[in-house]
Amino acid sequence: MSSQGKKRGRATLADKKRPAAKFAKRKIQEEEEPMMPAAKERRSKPVGSSTGKATKKVACPSAQGRKQAYSHWLMKSEPESRFERGVDVKFGIEDLKAQPNQTACWDGVRNYQARNFMRDMKVGQEAFFYHSNCKEPGIAGIIKIVKEAYPDHTQFDKKDPHYDSSSTKENPKWSMVDVQFVRMTKCFIPLSELKAHHQAHTASGGPLKDMTLFSRQRLSVQPLTDEEFEFILSLEEKPS
Repeated sequence: MSSQGKKRGRATLADKKRPAAKFAKRKIQEEEEPMMPAAKERRSKPVGSSTGKATKKVACPSAQGRKQAYSHWLMKSEPESRFERGVDVKFGIEDLKAQPNQTACWDGVRNYQARNFMRDMKVGQEAFFYHSNCKEPGIAGIIKIVKEAYPDHTQFDKKDPHYDSSSTKENPKWSMVDVQFVRMTKCFIPLSELKAHHQAHTASGGPLKDMTLFSRQRLSVQPLTDEEFEFILSLEEKPS
């Protein structure tokens, strides 16, 4: 999500309706990694029986292309000021808490895989609010999805850093969701701690061994398995 926190309530959505909250925009450098849309499934051409050739057998697409369903997420945002095209894209968890109803749209995502993950999100699902591109990156709190994916208005705004001239209102390329603050984590969970557990679990087979945060570091919206989410929550309960 991008954060032009200074620009409040002046944008217009593609459907000419305002989102549930004022626009709280922030940009994540991690999203700059170019991603290509998922390739279309290959369809094999059946060979005509008149030629005498055997028909080519193809595995059922539903059996081989079934994607995993996720119900927890990690979403990155920048808590420190950074200017892009003259706009401060800062948006930390405190900025979210300051929004009306502590709710904001998660806009500005310009990475196909991150966008697709947002399109998979369902109302009520929870995500970790991750502070990125800052002095101490890590998990600061928990948010929940309160509106499922709809067109990101910033792709149509020529004054916005995330304007995309190739996207049209008839066929918008980019989506966003609305999120609401749930709570701060009982303690800040730094990237260094998560990395230490990931390295240990890679050797032992623990829940963080395949965590996307370390296999796709640049991705600003990431899925979490139930096991990953629960293990990270347990890190709040640190011995005093």
